[in-house]
Amino acid sequence: MTSSPEKSAAKSADPVDSLVLHATDNHVAWITLNRPEALNAITPDQRERLIQHLSHASCDPGVRAVVITATGRGFCAGADLRGGPPTGGPQAGERVAGERVAGERVAGERVAGERVAGERVAGDVARMIRLGAQRLIGAVLDCEKPVIAAVNGTAAGLGAHLALACDLVLAADSAKFIEVFVRRGLVPDGGGAYLLPRLIGPQRAKELMFFGDALTAADAARLGLVNRVVPADDLEKTARDWAERLATGPTRALALTKQLVNASLDTDRTTAFAAEAAAQEINMTTTDANEGVAAFTERRTPHYRGH
Repeated sequence: MTSSPEKSAAKSADPVDSLVLHATDNHVAWITLNRPEALNAITPDQRERLIQHLSHASCDPGVRAVVITATGRGFCAGADLRGGPPTGGPQAGERVAGERVAGERVAGERVAGERVAGERVAGDVARMIRLGAQRLIGAVLDCEKPVIAAVNGTAAGLGAHLALACDLVLAADSAKFIEVFVRRGLVPDGGGAYLLPRLIGPQRAKELMFFGDALTAADAARLGLVNRVVPADDLEKTARDWAERLATGPTRALALTKQLVNASLDTDRTTAFAAEAAAQEINMTTTDANEGVAAFTERRTPHYRGH
């Protein structure tokens, strides 16, 4: 931990920076969704900024833990279904390179393989999910620093999965988790059908996904989706305490442990044991591993440096 708080929040003309706040304090990166009027529903631009911040956290030695939280009364209401395409993408009525509009062809003419403006073709939705919601959840799961969700309010749909993909989940006592997809006639996305069964088992996961009922923070904790429920006024302090404790830990050992745990339910014992042995081999080359062993033999508190 630094002797004085280390804070950074780069100023930019990019309007997305005001919608996804970012600051580093005592080696903890704070990523805050800031669209309270929309219950922090995520636009494509916000999603890309979140992925960018998580990627930077992985490779920045000055960041040793991450907190994802939000402003207002909602954590995240899911993907913004009313929002427009990402900045730089085609706007309504804008022509894509190589695209023809109806007036430029003979009536009834259709060139094989040609796409009419606004037409959805097979593969569009799968591509959108793969490159959108799934990339965001993957960025959380693959982040090389421990990630804490500080859920300040309702987490619905993709917002719930964003929280549940984090390594640790803190929730205000007023928070709720909702698998809202079935209410819209949709299939869960953002890795929900992957995450939930691994966290609470298939029957419980199906109950939440089939009915779409709101789950209180207390019930989420009882099921094992939340690590701890705290009074709303204590949420930031608790998240800060946890994150700063992680930030003083052996960063590479935590990253390797995260990888092992995340992969454990997808592999057999032989593969898991081999991965564990490889992780041990890698970790023993780190400064922190040597410090931890030395501190143990010298009967003192270890001072980890994050590498």
